[in-house]
Amino acid sequence: MGTVIQFDFAKPVVSHDSQQTALAQCFAHHRRIGDDVFWLKENAEFLSIHATAGQKLGAQALSAYEAFYEDVENRLRFFPQYYRFLLSITLDLEALGFEGETGAALCEFAHEARLVDAELSDLQRAEAARLLARGGIGTPDLEGALGARLRRFISHSATFSLPNKKAAYELTHIVFYLSEYGRRDPEIGADAVRSLMFAGTLALIDENADLLAEVCLALRAARQPVPQAWEAWVRAVGLGFEVQPQASAPIDDYHEYLTCNWLAMVSGEASFVQVLTPERMIFRKSHGHHGVLRAVSEHLYQLADRRNEDWQAMRRDLEGRLAQGAYAHLLSAEAAYPEFDRFFAHFARARG
Repeated sequence: MGTVIQFDFAKPVVSHDSQQTALAQCFAHHRRIGDDVFWLKENAEFLSIHATAGQKLGAQALSAYEAFYEDVENRLRFFPQYYRFLLSITLDLEALGFEGETGAALCEFAHEARLVDAELSDLQRAEAARLLARGGIGTPDLEGALGARLRRFISHSATFSLPNKKAAYELTHIVFYLSEYGRRDPEIGADAVRSLMFAGTLALIDENADLLAEVCLALRAARQPVPQAWEAWVRAVGLGFEVQPQASAPIDDYHEYLTCNWLAMVSGEASFVQVLTPERMIFRKSHGHHGVLRAVSEHLYQLADRRNEDWQAMRRDLEGRLAQGAYAHLLSAEAAYPEFDRFFAHFARARG
């Protein structure tokens, strides 16, 4: 047989700046129109993960937002209902490299117009207080009555042992606000830490990398240890994303893509490794789905009064009812959390 010669073709080197520029152009100009609230949401999230990770954007990436920045004061006066998005984007642009003091002017307008008074949610009031403080208006009052209510919510661990994505995302964001995204110790108690661990365990079982990434980030912000298995799993999901230029409607997994890469940035891992282009891109995760959460929940529900909060007993029962891959995934969630028995006792809902 002849000798087989293998050629090692060098992969093109893609600069960090070019990747950020491609993403900025994609979100700022190609996925949504500027008057769409979803444009505000996507761009606020894209900029926020970089600002809170302590990143800077290059001049080319920032240039995608020049028109927005020049017109944002008019937007706020006409769309005051979106003030939190508009303040967040503007303040983050300035933190990421824009020169100007427009953010402070927007905060002054929002303060004088008493826009915060329209908020019913404690979480939104906390976000607004943080934004205004960034613009020089007051301080985030998270140690008074508002802070006490937020801390009471995050300390009720049983809430986060059950599927409730809204509550789980509120949990992570409260920790972000209390900690100023890791800039200070939020001094959360053991019950709140357990809430994060319960939420993360449930997110892993459900194969929700978006939520699990946020839980890992919240634990880091709270200066708590993060299970290595969780971060490794999120990293694998992030690396497995498929990013392609497409003209189709941008209904995809972009948020999960951003949060996976947010965690990568914060933990010092490679981020945004896919080939990115300055056009409309669609972000789709390729990680398999075992459907463990639904399968386990349905089985427990069917057991009715025979349901048992003892994980060791129920694990044997589940072994014969779940597909091999699903059962292995469930055991990986157990192995990642030493208090899995305690989590399952709430999750099983065996008590009347």
